[in-house]
Amino acid sequence: MIAVLSPAKTLDYESRLPAVAPTAPRFEEQAAILAAAAAHLTQKKLAALMTISPALAKLNADRFRAFPHAPTRPALFAFAGDVYTGLDAYTLEPEAVDYAQDHLRMLSGLYGLLRPLDAMRPYRLEMGTRWAPRRHKLTDWWGDRIATLLAGDVATEGSGTIVNLASQEYWAAVDGRLPADVRVIAIDFREGPQQRFVSFHAKKARGMMARWMVEHRIDRADDLRGFDTDGYAYDASESDADRWRFVRP
Repeated sequence: MIAVLSPAKTLDYESRLPAVAPTAPRFEEQAAILAAAAAHLTQKKLAALMTISPALAKLNADRFRAFPHAPTRPALFAFAGDVYTGLDAYTLEPEAVDYAQDHLRMLSGLYGLLRPLDAMRPYRLEMGTRWAPRRHKLTDWWGDRIATLLAGDVATEGSGTIVNLASQEYWAAVDGRLPADVRVIAIDFREGPQQRFVSFHAKKARGMMARWMVEHRIDRADDLRGFDTDGYAYDASESDADRWRFVRP
């Protein structure tokens, strides 16, 4: 079983790294192509494409231009948004990090698909961006490549199951492109008497579930129903074969 997460806009290249051996991103060449093309975009164009402030546009323009020589950091310890607050990678035991390397994947607009220890350079390029070299959308540029690699990972791992903990924006890069024999279970987090979807809490819960999975070495989908961090519990009445709901008071 492999769980798939979205990346984060917020990055951390300052915290002290644990003793891990970085791996090379498998779409490193494609990331370099995208970064080189993005380096030709003006700050104004980047601000419009990403809907960001001039200051953030300058930061990311500088990142793309310096990309070939930028420092690298394992993805698990580079992403620092809400999902990764829930995952709290820095407190994982080494054995859990090793397990994550085989059972956790991060979708990425620039790198396509990252393993936790893949060494990535700082960037910002959302999968929903309506730009790519010679394409109208980034998802069109990636085509079937991400889904093919992910399907290969699932086949190697052996279960044939993907747990979708990613956002809709990122899951769009593989949705409808996976082989028919790959099972996908989408996870839905809700809370309160009305079972409301709260984005901030759901993002954090995705990271917490990924952590729970690697800490407990979960490799059978049915065992994931035991997830109970922060008061969440599996709701059988609101779940079906392909979408599992977890709720908390």
